[in-house]
Amino acid sequence: MSSLISQATEPVADVVRGIAPDQLPLPTPCTDFDVRKLVNHLLYWGPSLEGAARKVLVPPSDIPEFETEVPTNWQPELLAYLAKLTESWSDPAAWEGTTHMGGPTEMPAGMVGGMVIGEVLVHGWDLAVATGQKALWDEEVLTYVHKELVANVHLGRDMGMYAPEVPVPAAAPLVDRILGLAGRDPASPSYH
Repeated sequence: MSSLISQATEPVADVVRGIAPDQLPLPTPCTDFDVRKLVNHLLYWGPSLEGAARKVLVPPSDIPEFETEVPTNWQPELLAYLAKLTESWSDPAAWEGTTHMGGPTEMPAGMVGGMVIGEVLVHGWDLAVATGQKALWDEEVLTYVHKELVANVHLGRDMGMYAPEVPVPAAAPLVDRILGLAGRDPASPSYH
């Protein structure tokens, strides 16, 4: 499982490199966020998700606070976050035992790792669609994320991570079924 994180983050890093500054106000399929707010969301949660792999509960003072504007160097910061996330979750020990994800509640580390990979993939797709790019993931990571979502989507919804499910045909590509579970409509004309 530890190799799956790089399979999730590498396509997203390519998307991040392709985002032009004038695309920050564009809407994303994640209805809560435009590109700017989604970049802020990823930067805000970065320390907690990376800390979860190291079994460290990140204190609120170490979490960056962003309002409506992204930092001037948002692109290098987001790429650095993806690199740190990849490094920390590549350690097999990250997947063992229990950990925290932004709060004091302990959860199985393997489940948190699955949520992290799913979060990266879905928000990477959001950024790609919003900015007119394509993100392509290996079948191995898609199969893993789909399995994890099926098993834990109810918990993710309870935590506010996912919108209500969008029905997707059973024969649809795996990425579309993942998106449907996460509350995205991959068939929407605005996404193509």
